[in-house]
Amino acid sequence: MTRSDAIREALDAARWAPSVHNTQPWSFVVAGEEISVRADSDRRLRVSDPAGRQMLISGGASLFTLRTMLRCKGYEPIVRVLPDPDRPALLAIVSLGDQITPDESTLRLGNEIRGRRTHRAGFTRLPIPTKVLDALVQQASAEGALLTPVEHPRAIQILSALTTAAQALQSVDRRFTLELIRWAAPPGSRRDDGVPAGSYPDAQPGTEPAFAQRDYGAGRGWGAHTDQRFSTSPGMVTLLTTTDDGRQAWIATGQALQRVLLHASGYGISAAFHTQALEFPSMRELVRTELCGGRHPQMIMRLGITFDDSTGVRRPLSEVLEVRDQGL
Repeated sequence: MTRSDAIREALDAARWAPSVHNTQPWSFVVAGEEISVRADSDRRLRVSDPAGRQMLISGGASLFTLRTMLRCKGYEPIVRVLPDPDRPALLAIVSLGDQITPDESTLRLGNEIRGRRTHRAGFTRLPIPTKVLDALVQQASAEGALLTPVEHPRAIQILSALTTAAQALQSVDRRFTLELIRWAAPPGSRRDDGVPAGSYPDAQPGTEPAFAQRDYGAGRGWGAHTDQRFSTSPGMVTLLTTTDDGRQAWIATGQALQRVLLHASGYGISAAFHTQALEFPSMRELVRTELCGGRHPQMIMRLGITFDDSTGVRRPLSEVLEVRDQGL
């Protein structure tokens, strides 16, 4: 495969990274063999993400996907994160290094890029093997983050209660509601961003303890009707944390997150994200001090096995790519 073909394949894959509410807050510029990964601030959640933390986590996930696919196509990526302080939207510059032979683990990750799914309901009661969970912890560590399974019942109850409280506060705040509605695609919509109506249940998941799910339909009854008798488990509750808290750490979080998600997907494991509590500074600080040992919580995430076969949507590559070298 030529270098230009590898770049295009990697960019096409990078679109399929996860992002909060499927906002896809990224764009790419190609000049020669150099790829600029940029944050698209027009797609930032201005109410729930004023500092851009979740936007940069999403961008980091896209960056990891780009890195992975370049390796799958036989090239070692050379990455410079936040290379220019005067250009805050420039998250990374990626160039092609030496040709390599991708190992099996890299190829497995690449194969999961399109198959990975975000889940928004309960899980089956099939357990995640300890060996697999340990491997996911190692995957996060390789990108500079810590994935911690939350096993103490009291800690799980605290996270459940905080998620429910945050969801309740946001549901009566018109600013949050309008922001959420912007990214909720109605049934039958042909949008290529936002959250499709078929990708979440039409009722709150009946898990115990309960982890509140976003009401993307804002009370309009949107969502897929599902038989939740087989999806009553919250799954394995986890926290993804970092030592520092800033732009570098947020991008690292995104890379760690996507590495974990792709590895998990290979075992048939999906993730459900709960960002509500971390969108309130006071609640995020409580989680940091009481449950994270002073580390900074970046994601509350449930992992489990599901029979969900919903499909995601993404904007076409032409909409997120600017080419400054016609050789591509």
